[in-house]
Amino acid sequence: MLKIATHFRSSLHLRAAYSLHNLPENTSVSSKGKSFLHSKYTLLNSPQNDEFSDDVEKIYRISRKFHSRVPKLELPENSSVSLKGQSFLHSQTTLLNSPQNDEFSADIEKNYRISRKFHSRVENTSVSSKGKSFLHSKYALLNSPPNDEFSSDVEKIYRILRKFHSRVPKLELALLESGVVARSGLTERVLNRCGDAGNLGFRFFVWASKQPGYRHSYDVYKAMVKILGKMRQFGTVWALVEEMRKDNPQFLTPEVFIVLMRRFASARMVKKAIEVLDEMPKYGVEPDEYVFGCLLDALCKNGSVKEAAKLFDEMRFSRFSPTIKHFTSLLYGWCKEGKLMEAKVVLVKMREAGFEPDIVVYNNLLNGYAVARKMADAYDLLVEMRRKGCNPNGTSYTIVIQALCLQDKMEEAMRVFLDMERSGCEADVVTYTTLISGFCKWGKIEKGYELLDNMLQKGYNPNQTTYLHIMLAHEKKEELEECLELVKEMEKVSLPPDLNIYNVVIRLACKLGEIDEGVRVWNQIEANGISPGVDTFIIMINGFVEQGRLVEACDHFKEMIGRGLLCAPQYGTLKDLLNTLLRAEKLELSKDVWSCITTKGCELNVSAWTIWIHALFSNGHVKEACSYCLDMMDAGLMPQPDTFAKLMRGLRKLYNRQIAAEITEKVRKMAEERNMTFKMYKRRGERDLIEKAKEKLDGRKRRARRRRWGGHHSQAKTL
Repeated sequence: MLKIATHFRSSLHLRAAYSLHNLPENTSVSSKGKSFLHSKYTLLNSPQNDEFSDDVEKIYRISRKFHSRVPKLELPENSSVSLKGQSFLHSQTTLLNSPQNDEFSADIEKNYRISRKFHSRVENTSVSSKGKSFLHSKYALLNSPPNDEFSSDVEKIYRILRKFHSRVPKLELALLESGVVARSGLTERVLNRCGDAGNLGFRFFVWASKQPGYRHSYDVYKAMVKILGKMRQFGTVWALVEEMRKDNPQFLTPEVFIVLMRRFASARMVKKAIEVLDEMPKYGVEPDEYVFGCLLDALCKNGSVKEAAKLFDEMRFSRFSPTIKHFTSLLYGWCKEGKLMEAKVVLVKMREAGFEPDIVVYNNLLNGYAVARKMADAYDLLVEMRRKGCNPNGTSYTIVIQALCLQDKMEEAMRVFLDMERSGCEADVVTYTTLISGFCKWGKIEKGYELLDNMLQKGYNPNQTTYLHIMLAHEKKEELEECLELVKEMEKVSLPPDLNIYNVVIRLACKLGEIDEGVRVWNQIEANGISPGVDTFIIMINGFVEQGRLVEACDHFKEMIGRGLLCAPQYGTLKDLLNTLLRAEKLELSKDVWSCITTKGCELNVSAWTIWIHALFSNGHVKEACSYCLDMMDAGLMPQPDTFAKLMRGLRKLYNRQIAAEITEKVRKMAEERNMTFKMYKRRGERDLIEKAKEKLDGRKRRARRRRWGGHHSQAKTL
């Protein structure tokens, strides 16, 4: 019976029975629970000399032979197992797989948790029944198969979008032949499934709008505005807003324009963000103090506090009455930049306007002191808050603890943590996560695990950020196995890893040369219904390039382009990929990558063209570089002066006057259109080339000196 139980049963109760003899001495399992587990353990380990022994051995051999060939193990019809034996096995299976709602279930669950590897780090682990119940319900919810009406259609549409997103006619035909009917709720799910791949979501949005009997809802329009704004396709966003005004004017609410403001502010396009406020009346939406406060908040959170302060001074008396939220946003912006004098001025103006600081204002000021590392002032502010009747809350203490963790003052951070508990303010998940991140940042992973277990004892459930900090600590030590084990532990406690955690695992796998493990995790991301983001693509592309697997690197780069994820911040990856391809003499493959960029509608600036042209030139493909330079000028972009000078030098060596004359003539015309003399343009290009060559030479000399000094230092240490 033990062999059959070992093969068939992986339930919590069996594991608890096996770990009975390894229970810590101070485990809070009742004597009755221990007695029950002991009886189960004795039953499973007793010698089997009864009437069932022959049937048991026969069944075990059958299960070993056929267990991987059928989805559900069943006895063959001709197995010749007696009816009594089958009845006994059925009753035992029912007993071990039935839900344990009796008096022993809590003890068994606790014993199982202790026996697991992750929680065996602390001997006195004890999880409250409330926490166990929550985790069990979450696990059942997350691991149950999706059974709503949209799940299968969403996955089918997502696969079609990935396959045909670059060929619109085939995409529309595939969507029509799929049998999927556009309906309310489905579009929102598809947009959410596409994640950062906004191009895929937009393709489906356009297709769905053409389907008879279907009209986009307010939530779909709002989600699409958010996606396009994140892609920085602001022209398309305004066209979409115009379409809403014509077809669905009731959908134009302040929230839609607030989303657009925030996207402009995150792109540091301050004037455009303010223009949204001015354009709102044209669309029949009047901005109020709430909308103005959202604009100030967006500007302050994205590093444009000076512009926000200027806008506030201009409009505080003319259009909008100031509120405490306006002052709080400005205070937050100045404190974030560490400018405490300006923050105190805002505090004075707030009091003059008749607003008394609340806990949010004090916490922002406390954060300013923490950013500036003025901990004495932070402690004084905590005392002042108590004196004025505004007692510090959990956020207040967490801000101080975080500042101390950043300065590697972990003992002092723990003292603040204990003071927090003594003052009657309970720590929450954020506070514990802050402490765990501090210990993990400074290499004290075991202390982080102790805090995690302490957190579980008190019934707090860690989130993805908690595990992320532990994962980053393992990444620093290049411990890939521990990271993979941690991912499994998260899945066991019903906490699915997010994209940031998967990125850490893939990055470490690529760093250690385990690129196949990175590919496996990538496939796991897709299987879990998560769309890889820009960072995930960049990590995988760099990993493939470092391992010399250039074809896979190009495939992932083209996939990233197809999903609409290529923008200026990824030009560094583009440069590395193109140069690596050309150094490996993969000219056609590099041309294929560039062709994919230009044909997929990516908005390229001068920098992108310069990267491609310089890569070709540096690897000896001068004529191809000149050809693409002409294409660049046909697109209305003027080459940089040093690019022109470099190409002229290359053509001079090749004695190719025809192409040189063609490029020179076009550059001359473009210079005239921009009120620039060709002579100055040419002279500047020559000067830039000389300066760059000098900087390159100086860099080589500096590196040579470092190597030489390093050699002397090593010799001195050896002596």
